[in-house]
Amino acid sequence: MVFSSVIFLCIFLPATLLGYYILPKKARNFFLLVASLIFYACGGPKHLIYLLSSIIINYFFGIVIAKTPGNTKKTVLAVAVIANAGSLLYFKYTGMLIETANGLFNSTIPVPEIILPLGISFYTFQCMSYIIDVYRTGSVETNPVKYALFISMFPQLLQGPIIRYSDVKETLDAPKITADDFAKGIERFITGLAKKAVIANTLGEVCDQIFEISTQNISPQIAWLGAILYTLQLYFDFSGYSDMAIGIGKFFGFNFSENFNYPYISKSITEFWRRWHITLSAWFRDYLYIPLGGNRTGNVYINLLIVFLATGIWHGAAWSYLVWGLWHGLFMLIERALRGKTIPFRIPAAFASAFRWGYTMIAVTLGWVLFKIEDLPEAFSYIKAMFGIGPHDYNAFSLGFFLDSRLAFFLVIALLCCVPWGEVLPGKLSSRIALICDSNKPFPRTARHICLMALLVISFVFIVNSTYSPFIYFRF
Repeated sequence: MVFSSVIFLCIFLPATLLGYYILPKKARNFFLLVASLIFYACGGPKHLIYLLSSIIINYFFGIVIAKTPGNTKKTVLAVAVIANAGSLLYFKYTGMLIETANGLFNSTIPVPEIILPLGISFYTFQCMSYIIDVYRTGSVETNPVKYALFISMFPQLLQGPIIRYSDVKETLDAPKITADDFAKGIERFITGLAKKAVIANTLGEVCDQIFEISTQNISPQIAWLGAILYTLQLYFDFSGYSDMAIGIGKFFGFNFSENFNYPYISKSITEFWRRWHITLSAWFRDYLYIPLGGNRTGNVYINLLIVFLATGIWHGAAWSYLVWGLWHGLFMLIERALRGKTIPFRIPAAFASAFRWGYTMIAVTLGWVLFKIEDLPEAFSYIKAMFGIGPHDYNAFSLGFFLDSRLAFFLVIALLCCVPWGEVLPGKLSSRIALICDSNKPFPRTARHICLMALLVISFVFIVNSTYSPFIYFRF
């Protein structure tokens, strides 16, 4: 069951909201926990068994760590972290490592059929952040319902945002929902739904067609079109889910952390990671980079490389994800090495800004090819096709075969939606637009409501007329 499915929109979400609001406050956490487990079980009962096991084990890890004195506490923490990281590596990398060993040594080790639990990367990181925070602060949650709900809350369970217990503790202790929060939740949810159902799915249809073509039959123009489409599809797919998760969270009184801040306006890879998957970046900063020494030691470059290698490992069980992580890590190292350096000649500010943005987007787009194509040789072959390297039959497909008026329309809409126009427009123009769009005034407020209703109707039309299209990050 996904947020953009009819069964979720028309049955599960309304029923859950109704039950939550008619129940007394003391029963709401338990009801939401049961609803979240039902939501998760729709993906398969086996997934639910592992989720419950993870919740129970880490609940007791937290209690033991809080009660254990001295150096023994650090030992228990190490066991807990190794257990969580080990389970994540087992589920995600066992098959890949065995297949790699078989290929290298001509061995025939049987590859076990391991079913990857849905959302395991996300909720395992939440479990780890919780037990580490218990170790650091001594504050532990002894109520099993509250702890279980923190881990399994259905809005963010499968695809984030990755939350900390401190983010939701106050609401878990005393749920409080205001009409303003609920209204903001509706707006955020509809915006995310439109991102996914209207933009991401539409771009994804053509993107998949292009990536199915043999790289020998693809021209550089079409190869770049495919890469750009995937770059946009991934953003609107993932940020759309995050918007919906944040919106649903507000329905129940929770304020989840933001996960995206217009990453495609970034002018460096460093800035990109401050704007893309913000909660994951914050997790690695607080629980890996800073403990390694962060910026305080002489091993800053090694620390950065370790973090981005871990980022690649977190994302998936394929060598392409590791290369993708190292690709971003390499640019981070270069940017850090060049920080504060000057060039011996002057460059117009506008040109320098455009160059930095162009360099960043080319690096990001090439990196997403490694995300789209998990087979490393095929991914490199596609990247070579983007630059016209190697033997190709450019007459097999024309650019116009894919880039028709419909795709061009949605491509323009997607590009426009990647920019926070209120921030980039000149000050006076931005102020005038903000004044016109002031939602406290009757006309802008009514117009805003009409636009949201139109977006909702359009999204439903696209959902009904489309085939099943799961969120891309579900596989992580």
